[in-house]
Amino acid sequence: MIHIETLKTGTTTVGIVCKDGVVLAADQKATMGHLIASKDTRKVFEITDKIGMTIAGSAGDGQALVRLLKAEVKLYEMQEKQITMKAAATLLANILRGAYKSFIPEYVQLVLGGYDSRGPQLYSIDAAGGLSPEEEYAFSGSGSVMAVGVLEDSYKKNMTTSEGVTLLLRSIKAARERDVFSGGKLMHVSIITKDGTRWLSEKEIKDIIAKL
Repeated sequence: MIHIETLKTGTTTVGIVCKDGVVLAADQKATMGHLIASKDTRKVFEITDKIGMTIAGSAGDGQALVRLLKAEVKLYEMQEKQITMKAAATLLANILRGAYKSFIPEYVQLVLGGYDSRGPQLYSIDAAGGLSPEEEYAFSGSGSVMAVGVLEDSYKKNMTTSEGVTLLLRSIKAARERDVFSGGKLMHVSIITKDGTRWLSEKEIKDIIAKL
């Protein structure tokens, strides 16, 4: 029998609600067993211009869910109106629950964040379709144990997105230093506000990390 290792994003992904938006960030390492399969894997994705998602777990399952959610949201918005964050989170939870009940689970842990008429919002969703209440900050992956310590210590309500970016990069940096499955070339960071999504450049990220 041929055994094929699943490409996994061992991972640290984090999200935070700020007064002017949501920030999502993740490391870039992907593993295959004990092999580092990639140092430049994307784990933060844009679903719409005002909704983003991070993935941890199976890279294939996560990427497939990104494609499926994008398509479902597009269909929803063609028939209805701009989807709310709560509706998008519920839709994603229902997709995962359906797969779980069909005994074909998606091996993922997801963070969904974005901005709608209610302002910035953040949700965690597990592989069985369990949907958290709205979160102030959220995390997933093998490095989250280290990352959450930084978040719990330094999170404040009404932080700016600039402050949120610095805090999330600090939390991922802590995880990268202690978790063997977190790391990679650098990090991916997106900021979602009422004006849409902005991705930080490598230079911006490196400049912030250099000051940590």
